[in-house]
Amino acid sequence: MTESPIPPQPTGGRQDDLHRGRPPVEPAFSEAGRFLCAGTYIDAGYRDRVIKELYVHEERIVAPSYGFDASRVLAHALRARRAELGWALGVLGAWFVGSVLTGGALALLLVPFLLLSLAGWLGARSGLLARLLSIVVRIYAWWNLLVLLFLILLVWLALLGAFDDTGGSIGLGALIFSQGIGGVATGFVIGWVPAVFAAVVTVVGLQRGYVARTIANDLNRDRYAHRPTDPAEAEVGVRFARVRRRIVDEQHSPLIMYDINHPFAGAGQAYRPWQESFELRPREDLPEGTAPDQLTNARILEAIVPLVERLRVPSPHGSPEARAAVLDRMQELVVDQCVFLPGDGLGHRDEGPHLRADFETHRAAAIEEGGERRRHFLRIRVGGWDENMVVTLFVRVHTQGGMMMVEMAPHVLLPVHVAFHNADADAHRYLNNNRFGKVLWALRHTPGSFTASLVTLGRGVASWVRIAAGGHGGARPEGPRVSVRELAAQDNGSLFHLMDLDRYLKTIQDRVIAGITLVLHEAGWHTEAFARRAGIHIENYVGAAYDSAISMGGSGNHNSTHRGSHGGR
Repeated sequence: MTESPIPPQPTGGRQDDLHRGRPPVEPAFSEAGRFLCAGTYIDAGYRDRVIKELYVHEERIVAPSYGFDASRVLAHALRARRAELGWALGVLGAWFVGSVLTGGALALLLVPFLLLSLAGWLGARSGLLARLLSIVVRIYAWWNLLVLLFLILLVWLALLGAFDDTGGSIGLGALIFSQGIGGVATGFVIGWVPAVFAAVVTVVGLQRGYVARTIANDLNRDRYAHRPTDPAEAEVGVRFARVRRRIVDEQHSPLIMYDINHPFAGAGQAYRPWQESFELRPREDLPEGTAPDQLTNARILEAIVPLVERLRVPSPHGSPEARAAVLDRMQELVVDQCVFLPGDGLGHRDEGPHLRADFETHRAAAIEEGGERRRHFLRIRVGGWDENMVVTLFVRVHTQGGMMMVEMAPHVLLPVHVAFHNADADAHRYLNNNRFGKVLWALRHTPGSFTASLVTLGRGVASWVRIAAGGHGGARPEGPRVSVRELAAQDNGSLFHLMDLDRYLKTIQDRVIAGITLVLHEAGWHTEAFARRAGIHIENYVGAAYDSAISMGGSGNHNSTHRGSHGGR
C-alpha cells in the first residue's frame, strides 16, 4: 500500500507555533464537560443512561468524546447515584419512623401523595386521555388531602378542648373521639402528624441543599479546572478504575472502533452529508504527448491539509497585539486523520490498545484501499463555545476505474441541554434564597418524595442486578450504541450557535473543495465538473443553519432522557 506523505496530526494536543493557531480547550476541563457532570445530579434519567452505557455495559467501547472527558462524567454520575440512594433511604426512613410515631396516621397522607405522583406521570404523557385522567386524579388527590388535613385540624381542636375542660367532660374532644377517631391517647398521637410531617419536609429540603452545594462548590469553574481535587474521582472502586482506564485509552484515539449501525456515534447529528462521483478527464491544454499525473488518495489529502490549516491563522489586523487579541474559534481548529474499524472484530475489549498502537499501519493501508468496514477519513473539527458546540467534518476521497469519489460527512454536536447549562444559576438561586422560599420548595416537592425515593432504590437495584447477572464482563466487545454527550444535546441552538455552525461548515468545505480542485488542476485533470457540482452543495448551506431545526442526516440525536427528574426532587 502507498504510504501517506501527510504527517500525523495532533488529535487535540498543544501547539506552540503561531501559524498552527491556538490550542483547543482541554477536554477534561471544558465547560461542556462541566455541564454534563452537573446534569448527572439534576437529571436521574440522564444519570442512569450514563451509568448504563459506560459502567454497566463494560463490554461496549466508548464513543469518541469530542470536547469533554467521559471518565469525569461517569465519576460524577456514580457519585450522584450513591448520594441519591442515601437520601432516598433517608426519606423513606423518615416516612417509616413518622408513621410509627403517629400510629400509622402519617401513612394516610401517602394515599393522596401517591395519587399526585400518578397525576404528574399521566400529565407527562402525550395523549389527550392521559392528560384528562391526570386532571381527574389530581382533583381527587387534593380532595382527599384536604379532608385529611381537616380531620387533623379537628383532632387538634379536640385536644385543645380536652386540655381546657376541667369538669370531667372533654367537650369537642369527646364528640370527635366518640365518632370513631379514638381515645385521647390516639388523638394525641394523630395530633403530632404535623410535627412529624415537618421532619419529612426537612429531609427533602436538606437533599436539595446538598445537590445545590455540590454544583455550586465542587463543580464551579475554578475547582473543576483543578482535577486532582475532584471528590468524585477520589472515590475509586475496582470496577470504576478498570472502566476509567479503558475510557481514557479509547475516547480520544484516532482509531475508532464503531458499531456498524451507528458509525459516527459521538460526533452528533449528521448535517447535510453529501458525496459526488465524477469522471477524471485530462485537460485539453496539456502539451501534446503529455499525460495527466496519476492520482492517489494520499496526494489529494496532502493538498487539502495545508489549506485547511491556514484557517487557524488570523488576519494581520495591523499589529501583533491586535492579531493576538482575535478570539475566533477557528484558531483552535483541529485537523487529523482517523480510521474506523468495526468494534465486533475484537475478541476482548482489552485488545484495543494493541490495535491502537498500530494506528499508522492501519492508516497507511486504509487510505488507499477504499474498504467498506475499515474506512479512512480526514477529520476536521472546531469546538465552539468552550466545546459546547462541536462541528466535525469527515472527508473521504477515493479513485477507482477512472472515477473520483468525494464524501463529505459534516456532524454537529449542539449545545448541552438548557437545564444542565443553568445548573449553576439554579443552585446559587436556591442557596441564596431565604428560609421561607426554601420551605416552600420543600413543601412543594414532599408529596412526590416517597414515590421518587422508591424509584431511585428500584433503579439502583436494577443496575446492580444488570451488573451481577448480565454477563457483561466476559461479553464480546461492541461498538458504542450512544454517546453521553449526544444524550445531553439540545434539539436546536440559538441563532448565534446556528450562525457559527453555518460559518464553520461553509468555510471549511470551501477550503476542502479548493484543495481538491488545486490538486486536480496541477495533475492535469479537468476541474470544472467537480467544482460546479461541489459548489452546488456548498450553496445549499446558505441559510440552512437558520432553519427551525437541524436536518437529520443519519446518526440521529438519541435525546431521550427524561428532563425534570431531579436528584433534588
